Amino acid sequence: MFDIRPILLVVGILLTTLGCSMLLPALLDLTLNNSDWIVFAASAGLTLFVGIALALVTWGRTAKLTVKQAFVLTTATWIALSAFAALPLSLSELDLSYTDAFFEAMSGLTTTGATVIEGLDRAPPGLLLWRGILQWLGGIGIIVMAVAVLPMLQIGGMQLFRMESSDTSEKILPRATQIAGSIATLYFLLTGACAVAYFLAGMRLFDAVVHSMTTIATGGFSNYDQSIRAFGSPMVDTVASVFMIVGSLPFVLYLQATRGNARPLFNDSQVRFFAVLLVILIAIAWAYQIQMTEADGTTALRYATFNVISIVTGTGYATTDYTQWGSFAVVFFFCAMFIGGCAGSTSCGIKIFRFQVVLEMLKAHLLRILYPHGVFVPRYNGKTLTDNVTAAVLSFFVLFFLCFIAIALVLNLIGLDNITAMSAAASAMANVGPGLGSIIGPDGNYGDLPGEAKWILSFAMLLGRLEIFAVLVLFSPLFWRQ
Repeated sequence: MFDIRPILLVVGILLTTLGCSMLLPALLDLTLNNSDWIVFAASAGLTLFVGIALALVTWGRTAKLTVKQAFVLTTATWIALSAFAALPLSLSELDLSYTDAFFEAMSGLTTTGATVIEGLDRAPPGLLLWRGILQWLGGIGIIVMAVAVLPMLQIGGMQLFRMESSDTSEKILPRATQIAGSIATLYFLLTGACAVAYFLAGMRLFDAVVHSMTTIATGGFSNYDQSIRAFGSPMVDTVASVFMIVGSLPFVLYLQATRGNARPLFNDSQVRFFAVLLVILIAIAWAYQIQMTEADGTTALRYATFNVISIVTGTGYATTDYTQWGSFAVVFFFCAMFIGGCAGSTSCGIKIFRFQVVLEMLKAHLLRILYPHGVFVPRYNGKTLTDNVTAAVLSFFVLFFLCFIAIALVLNLIGLDNITAMSAAASAMANVGPGLGSIIGPDGNYGDLPGEAKWILSFAMLLGRLEIFAVLVLFSPLFWRQ
């Protein structure tokens, strides 16, 4: 019989954490005499009540967490947190519908960065802080999931990053708890460093704090409708670029570096591939921009560097409307949406290691054609790639693009034009944020989309953030029978 108690316990603990987090914007609004403090206080009270009740009812009565329970827990956590995180957004003075509030909350917790709110420059400070907190919590949550849970579930090739020889599923919860503590400390320190850097670059303290949370989480929520462009500062762009890259590298390697072993951070093939790819893409965007616009070389390099890093890492900040550079730029940034950062980071998308695995497989296959009697074994980071890993990676690629096509077609049937439908599906699946076109492009938002489209995109954001399989497996009757 399926035991739901371990799931309720973890959801209860996380809801309690979320409720406590709501007290921060409540205190900020209370200090600034903004009436929304009541909304946050009431939402915190309800969330804490439900979270504590779930935890108390299941505390000490739970069995070991099985793989099936871990699958259910992964999806249930993000849905439950988004549902409660939407409460203050829905009840605030912005008067958002619950559909819009849920979309915004899911976008925050999945670190997508797509927003339905217009007039962020005039929004209450507590609400702006809450959006930043959501992305910050979502960022640390996905790191723990990627390091402690997804490798155990063997999702999309993530078993490559299994840290123990033991594959017993009962170790998932203790393992996640231990790793969360170490990562949380490092995550907090990096966020603080980013906030200080932003402040020294010229941001107000409040803007520096909020943007540091959304930058490290590679989320992209900003306090302004114009995003980072509102500051008009090359120094701010530089700080954002550096910490977007920091958030896109494996946090396990940072932990090793803090313990005196920094070599893996520089020798890891995934990190090297990511760095080389960024340089190549920036060079292409820089050269094309110089050719198609009147921007000088320095300005073009600044825009190319920032926007390529932002899109590839899935952060979604913008300093210019790059869709105005020409038709090639539209296709270029559309393709860049899918890439993502390194596994074990806050970044999203397909992930660098999967591209490496596919390239290694293609290389080995080509060599076998050229040398039929040779033995060529694909490797990743010096380790032999097993058949189950390569099959998982290929399955992920196929399923990712099938889901992308299906979501784009549904959005098109709802009434969205081709560019908006395709870019919205890509942006949601890859958790990037801004899409393409006049509606959801770098200068727009998702507020004008139909309610049905927002629910579909909310599902797409969840699908992309949890590596697809963790969500879709729940729809399989075989999963529930066995």
